[in-house]
Amino acid sequence: MGDILSTYGTDILRAFSVTIRLALVAGVGSLVIGTLVAVMRLSPVRVLRLLGTSYVNIVRNTPLTLLMVFSILGLTYILGLSLDQADVTQNALRWSAVMLSVYHGAFVCEALRAGVNTVPVGQAEASRSIGLTFAQSMREVILPQAFRGAVAPLGSNFIALIKNTTVTAVIVSAEAGGLMQKIIENETGTLSVFLVFAVGFVILTLPLGVFFTSLSRRLAVKR
Repeated sequence: MGDILSTYGTDILRAFSVTIRLALVAGVGSLVIGTLVAVMRLSPVRVLRLLGTSYVNIVRNTPLTLLMVFSILGLTYILGLSLDQADVTQNALRWSAVMLSVYHGAFVCEALRAGVNTVPVGQAEASRSIGLTFAQSMREVILPQAFRGAVAPLGSNFIALIKNTTVTAVIVSAEAGGLMQKIIENETGTLSVFLVFAVGFVILTLPLGVFFTSLSRRLAVKR
């Protein structure tokens, strides 16, 4: 491990910084998409419910690798939808963030729906009885409590997202997973390379797991 760190230490730090930025952007994106889809699935409008349900069922059962390849081969090269025409690497990274957001948005939606189930039915009925619309009821009453009840599954989803950034190695080698593949191709100590990157991901995800567990206990509603 010492030889790997001394030779590739700077590259490894740079790759993990790309991984962290990719995870943060995709985390925000998946939260936005997941919240919108969750509202659609809870909407009284049947068409919106069907659209939200279809999105979750299709995306959640589609391999993330397939979405990554589709973003480059299908959207960029066939349809010409480039997110950075001057830099191929940046284009792949941006599409990676989009696909991670789309993929994990489906899981965020389900986590929020689970959080909604923790909200007493009487509160939704009370909000309707005082004249709040569906949107006002979701924004002012339901969603704030749903987020509070869904802290633990949302944290697990974000940790899974960090680990899934390695899937972007199929289209770009700038992040940790891609660099690990390149180093394995150049070095004979495959186990050492694996251990270096495994430790790196444990350092990223273990504190987050402890933080989200602590936060969920702190925000738990006493009944």
